[in-house]
Amino acid sequence: MNVELPLQLGSVPIEWLLISLPAFGTLVLFLLFFGGNGTAKQTRRRISRVKESNAPQMTPEEIISIRRASGDSGIPLLDNLIKHLVPRPEKLRLRLASAGLNLTLGNYVLMSLLLGLFVFGILKFTNTAPLLLSTLVGLLAAVLLPHAIVGFLVRRRRSKFIANFPEAIDLMVRGLRSGLPITESIRTAGAEIVAPVGTELQNVTDSVRLGAKLEEALWETSRRLDIQEFNFFTIALAIQSETGGNLAETLANLSDVLRRRRQLKLKIKALSSEAKASAYIIGSLPFIMAILIYLINPGYISELWIDPRGMFLVGIGFTSFAIGIGVMYKMVKFEI
Repeated sequence: MNVELPLQLGSVPIEWLLISLPAFGTLVLFLLFFGGNGTAKQTRRRISRVKESNAPQMTPEEIISIRRASGDSGIPLLDNLIKHLVPRPEKLRLRLASAGLNLTLGNYVLMSLLLGLFVFGILKFTNTAPLLLSTLVGLLAAVLLPHAIVGFLVRRRRSKFIANFPEAIDLMVRGLRSGLPITESIRTAGAEIVAPVGTELQNVTDSVRLGAKLEEALWETSRRLDIQEFNFFTIALAIQSETGGNLAETLANLSDVLRRRRQLKLKIKALSSEAKASAYIIGSLPFIMAILIYLINPGYISELWIDPRGMFLVGIGFTSFAIGIGVMYKMVKFEI
């Protein structure tokens, strides 16, 4: 006897359940990924308090000047869309800058919209998915794919920065011990070390040449990079400027701490690599099997995105999949 599921659960259509379940799974995944543990939150709060107490405060005229300089796109309709629909645009601008992309927020949003329309067009005009599913996948592609690409670029750039930053500090220490001032030592390190460390240090020295104070330039770079290692460096210089002491010895100790910190991260990565490989293999199996079944018998698996009951089951599957990925991610991720 065939039992058919109703197209509505009470007064709620299955299509709405299909949308709400993946959204709930994505929310859970976001909380698992970015919730962090208590120790990491306390560390970030302590660093934020030091930043707020030492970072220079900008006047309203300077804030307006910065907003004018960071224009969106020059297209009034797109700028209005960014203003009303993009949450926390200033943070998104900082994220693009952290990735090393010379890209305005307007161009980023425009590229995301074009990507979403492209995915929607492929799904809709090839008659492989209904309108609701094509719209949902297009929206997800417009939001998640650019975010994932920028996140990958940010992580790669931060990894390069962390790997080369202790060498830059060692160059500063040698410059200080030879009698050079700290600004000249930073300039020398910026000229010798490869990007992105050299680029950021050169930006600091360029800001000082244009009239900014060294502390102000360091806090601005720290805000843009959002890297704990550079935060430690900035805080060390800020405290030393107030209390005095041997700056060369302080930076030498900081360089040693950063190297030990990186070695500990690499050790944790090596110990958790087996669990990550297992998670990658298990997580890829459903997609591999779906592709194989589609190649062998397309009509058999196409019911999953044609029939509302199949769409409902796909929504449940993706939600469970997202929660499982989040749990495994938290199991192998350690905050240092």
